Amino acid sequence: MAVVIVTGGTYGLGQSITVDLARRGHQVVAFGLAQPQVSSTAQGFDAVRQALDQAGCQADILEADVSSAADVQRVVDHAVARHGAIHGLVNNAAIGPLGTVLTTEESVFERIFDVNVKGTYLMSRAVLPHMVGAGGGSIVNIGSGAGYGKPNMAAYASSKGAIVALSMAMAYDHFHDRVRVNVAIPGGGGIVSGMSVGRFGGDVDAFTRKPAPGTAAGRPATGQDLANAVAFLLSDEAATISGTVIDVGCFAHQGGPIPPKN
Repeated sequence: MAVVIVTGGTYGLGQSITVDLARRGHQVVAFGLAQPQVSSTAQGFDAVRQALDQAGCQADILEADVSSAADVQRVVDHAVARHGAIHGLVNNAAIGPLGTVLTTEESVFERIFDVNVKGTYLMSRAVLPHMVGAGGGSIVNIGSGAGYGKPNMAAYASSKGAIVALSMAMAYDHFHDRVRVNVAIPGGGGIVSGMSVGRFGGDVDAFTRKPAPGTAAGRPATGQDLANAVAFLLSDEAATISGTVIDVGCFAHQGGPIPPKN
């Protein structure tokens, strides 16, 4: 099975991806920060370790900052030393404070881009030589429906729009290296994550007090739904797929969100 690094893989949607990949038999190296980040409820590593134990699987859990080149290299060095190769990368780490251009402080804007865009760049830059040297690999970047533009998310939306453009550019650049680069977008309205709950001050009930559009399945998407899409994009079943966006939600790029059902 593959050796896969998951950034922000210790909490929320990232935790779902980490546990699912480990359960499928992959060697997973997941990392994040122990302390809560702006607009997120993600904290500590106990939750991911408990989830792995309950699933009867294991993964390497590290503390590292995706926006630090030194931390990123340390994670990559660990993966190669322990497992001998890197076959897959899931760039999931992100922060998403709300705000318009007028209400977003410059320091917050810079931090969002440091984590969401620079972090994806640093991780990809660090793993690509290993993938190219091994004859191929798969990178899945986690996007957002906000990447097509949403109100009160100026900096976050900009960063996620950049992720789509960066992913397509990487897919072109490494086509002949047999490194596939795709985007998976969680969404649909009502999805619960460390980031989405953080925007409501940690109030999970805020997601159930009013109906959410959800997905074509008739319910909000879950971390498992996203993990299923990520696992597919990493797998040999997706060997011909690169430069693609899989929207695990309600096709926000086509004019969403979906209006409430009458």
